[in-house]
Amino acid sequence: MTPTPNSHRVRHRALPALALGALLCLGASGCASGAEQAPDTKTVTLAVHDSFPNDDFAAAASAATGYDVQVVSAGDGGELTNKLVLTQGAPIADAFFGVDNIFASRLIDNDVVADYAPAQLPEGAEQFAVDGDPASGLVAVDHGATCINIDTAWFADQGISEPRTYDDLAKPEYRDLTVLLDPTASSTGASFLVGTVAEFGEDGFAGYWQRLVDNGARIEQGWSDAYYGQFTQGGEAGTRPIVVSYASSPAFTVDETGTASSTAALLDTCTRQVEYAGVLRGAQNEAGAEAVVDYLVSQEFQQTIPDAMYMNPVDAAVELPSAWREFAPSPAPGRTHDLSSREIESGREEWLKALSEQIGL
Repeated sequence: MTPTPNSHRVRHRALPALALGALLCLGASGCASGAEQAPDTKTVTLAVHDSFPNDDFAAAASAATGYDVQVVSAGDGGELTNKLVLTQGAPIADAFFGVDNIFASRLIDNDVVADYAPAQLPEGAEQFAVDGDPASGLVAVDHGATCINIDTAWFADQGISEPRTYDDLAKPEYRDLTVLLDPTASSTGASFLVGTVAEFGEDGFAGYWQRLVDNGARIEQGWSDAYYGQFTQGGEAGTRPIVVSYASSPAFTVDETGTASSTAALLDTCTRQVEYAGVLRGAQNEAGAEAVVDYLVSQEFQQTIPDAMYMNPVDAAVELPSAWREFAPSPAPGRTHDLSSREIESGREEWLKALSEQIGL
């Protein structure tokens, strides 16, 4: 099945809702239902990136917490980060979700996040703490990986061996076949950039990008333009069988029988991605914000993450869909090309400058 436009990041199913009589009032209010709370503590606002199931989450979280949960979009992960930093101390919301490890240190350095951690974290969640620090205030909610994806059917039809590594993409047999993402405009592209810095080093990554461009790689502004506009499995007009996407993407190009996928992720080209939530320092409804963060790591919400956001839940006890287990396995520990959030924050601007000078982004 070919995914519909934007399906990897915005397609979602309804989240479970609890009956009105079963409302829970979490946090400091100690009430039995949202209606009994004082007016100034009833509403809690969550700022998210623009690939979040806003309406479904608002309904489910309101039912689960007893607060009137309002969800506001604030752009992609980078835009969300910038807005949270610029409004530090007088935040646009009470809590946030959707800042990933590419930008996490920026929130810490600017003292954006309150010191809060849920009392009950899911099994296995501690391994996703920012740079191993569970006291950062950033609470891991989901994780995944950006990887090169290929159209396996195209390569089989053309009788060309499939690429496997970063270096393969610069070989003559793959000329004019690759579409990349601009790391200055796309968080997915920025994640791929981090992977190339981790692989080739600060002195070699720009030269690698130059080799890709010299080999005919096309650079698009965003993931949707690349996947649905240029990738041969993303839409009828696509002409390129190699694209930067996600480890989970092949689960959404499975045939109607569920026995085969027409795409594959190259697991030797992956970079780990973790998305975080937190309570914002200066929140008007701190107790409500804590309740919403608690809900984000609850089993009720964690089990919706694969279908709702096409990421892996941090709760290791959640069973993934069968298509994920067979066609979209996560890269093995130690196989991804990663840098710490601190290294990314300190190096990002220089990397983008070097890349701009090298290939003219």
